[in-house]
Amino acid sequence: MAAPCYLGWDFSTQQLKVIAIDEQLRVIYEDNVHFDKDLPEFKTQGGVYIHNDRLTVTSPVLMWVKALDMILEKMKSSGFNFSQVRALSGAGQQHGSVYWKKGSLQILKNASSELPLHQSLKGCFSVSSSPIWMDSSTASQCRALEKAVGGAQQLASITGSRAFERFTGNQIAKIYSQNPEVYKQTERISLVSSFAASLFLGTYAPIDYSDGSGMNLLQIWEKAWSKSCLDACAPGLEGRLGCPVPSHSVLGPISPYYSQRYGFSPDCKIVAFTGDNPASLAGMRLQEGDIAISLGTSDTLFLWIQEPTPALEGHILCNPVDSQTYMALLCFKNGSLMRERIRDDCASGSWDEFSKALSSTVAGNDGNLGFYFDVMEITPEAVGIHRFNRDNQKVSSFPKEVEIRALIEGQFMAKRIHAEKLGYKV
Repeated sequence: MAAPCYLGWDFSTQQLKVIAIDEQLRVIYEDNVHFDKDLPEFKTQGGVYIHNDRLTVTSPVLMWVKALDMILEKMKSSGFNFSQVRALSGAGQQHGSVYWKKGSLQILKNASSELPLHQSLKGCFSVSSSPIWMDSSTASQCRALEKAVGGAQQLASITGSRAFERFTGNQIAKIYSQNPEVYKQTERISLVSSFAASLFLGTYAPIDYSDGSGMNLLQIWEKAWSKSCLDACAPGLEGRLGCPVPSHSVLGPISPYYSQRYGFSPDCKIVAFTGDNPASLAGMRLQEGDIAISLGTSDTLFLWIQEPTPALEGHILCNPVDSQTYMALLCFKNGSLMRERIRDDCASGSWDEFSKALSSTVAGNDGNLGFYFDVMEITPEAVGIHRFNRDNQKVSSFPKEVEIRALIEGQFMAKRIHAEKLGYKV
């Protein structure tokens, strides 16, 4: 009897990744399909299409299905033993949405194991290219949604976030207002995460609470769709979304398609998929009071929160690990690019010199403060470089080592202040 293992999938923006772990959490297999390189027929750039208005950004749904076919065939030819897989789950890029055409459920349920899945599903999507998290074309829908529920703060209090252009409710509202016929032909709307789970389940997978809280549609306290938000976006929306479920729900056994085509055990369980941000909180094993910071192009802050206070900045999502608690997410656009610019200006492009300069100054920087925003910041909405000396007077420059400490302390102080606003207690 082969040793049990578990599969994790990541349907991200630029690639599809898979990892297999054994019961000791050791990695026994990993692979990926890179959309631009491995599926050039879709002609994506960075996994996406950026439309002429520069605001609309979408990804072809069938590319995701074809990538899954491709990676499973690679696993099969490498001799991977699918029968040892006890359960699988995964993550999808948050906020993206998939529109299943009327009649698709039967096609999904009855897909022939003789064919790659993408061939069976090629006619199943009423919107062939899915709006994703990079899209910012729904400003008017955001304003309308906030107005319908009594303002931005009221929407945040219901759903955990004010209206954001990438959030799914606003994307659905845009599709309904621009293509009512397409909306009418749609029998189910999935998030990328629940769409991916549906492919394995062979039926429509429910949206989980955690990824569902990135839609401007879910009441985060009651864990149910908000009627006022649904009504503001499109008619008959609740039926198209299905009932949301806890993020750790076991949805059912794998579709017979995978047993017949690849040799999966019919007992292999499908656990709800969630969004990439909630999956990061779960993957880093955060617990109550923990805080995680990702220092990337943008800086992201993850928090486990017991009693959140939703605000106009940042997001409150249902916690994927514990449905009774919450996670907060804060995004800062001026992250590593800002640090790299100050490194280049003040430390000859060297991180070693940067670190030495930082160590040569005292914590608190003798009262010198700086706020550094090369591009319009998300949290807070501000731009420009703002320096203040110990007497709280605005100054035009700092000595290099003072500049470096002001940048680092300013960035981390902002993270703490905004985290506390959302209910985080140090």
